[in-house]
Amino acid sequence: MQFVEERSFKLDSAFDPAGDQPKAIQELTDGIRSGRKHQTLLGVTGSGKTFTVANVIRNLNKPVLIISHNKTLAAQLYSEFKGFFPENAVEYFVSYFDYYQPEAYIPQTDTFIEKDSSINDEIERLRLSAMSSLLSRRDVVVVASVSCIYGVGEKRDFEDMVIRLAVGEEFSRDRFLARLVEIQYERNDVQFDRGNFRVRGDTVELRPAELSEAIRVEFFGDEIDRITRFDPVSGNILESLPAIIIFPGKQFVTPMENIKRASKSIRQELVLRVAELEKEKKLIEAQRIKMRTEYDLEMMMEMGFCSGIENYSRHLNARAPGSRPSTLLDFFP
Repeated sequence: MQFVEERSFKLDSAFDPAGDQPKAIQELTDGIRSGRKHQTLLGVTGSGKTFTVANVIRNLNKPVLIISHNKTLAAQLYSEFKGFFPENAVEYFVSYFDYYQPEAYIPQTDTFIEKDSSINDEIERLRLSAMSSLLSRRDVVVVASVSCIYGVGEKRDFEDMVIRLAVGEEFSRDRFLARLVEIQYERNDVQFDRGNFRVRGDTVELRPAELSEAIRVEFFGDEIDRITRFDPVSGNILESLPAIIIFPGKQFVTPMENIKRASKSIRQELVLRVAELEKEKKLIEAQRIKMRTEYDLEMMMEMGFCSGIENYSRHLNARAPGSRPSTLLDFFP
């Protein structure tokens, strides 16, 4: 089954470039093809700069990252490029926290304030959609905020953990269920939310983390008999699919062998850090970090995930101290 879809950008507009636009489009296109690293497009508000850039994107036919300095402008650009490229993958990647309070500890009173955050479910879906599109096709425009330079899951792990299914393929139902759990999907036969799956006999239904529709996989013995995409609210079938790629349910996914390997280096660092704090007579802090880290390790070993797993990314990805984490930029070819 082909993993990366080769499609061309198709610009949809009722207008043709006019005035200085044809010259700007040609110069920008030539500049990028010749390896020029920095170019600036000047123009007053309403002069068609976004349309000009859309034409450059069509000419180059490569995945594009557009970085905006705030969410509001990013949303505006996302809407505009979505209109220019309705048949291509235009994605939106901004911070998914509506509210975030980091954890805090006051040793004088032994008060620990848990990390508290509110994640916007729709923005999380759009982030996962951007990561999935970059792995599965080339006609992608990602409109992002500065959030794109912060750590996300390792591209290699994200790519290795996808599930590829095709009608007529030998793939047992039990194996499929085990793989769904492995890539951080949760079974819920009552509440059919994004990132959940439910089982009805030889039929498995799931809500992909990056889509608004649902997928139904029907088995006949150990063979995949039928794959359909359907509306999770009405239950109406939208289309039959010959094959499908199911991406992980969370941004931070790690194979169990990585977790087992990382647990050793995490414990080694924990021993050093606890000794350091005890030497400074910070006994409460030492007890707190030991308790928290051991709890996180237990969750990762049992569930394959823990709250704040990104804090252990260096160990999970076997990176050297001080090295940068994997970001959205690494998902571009």
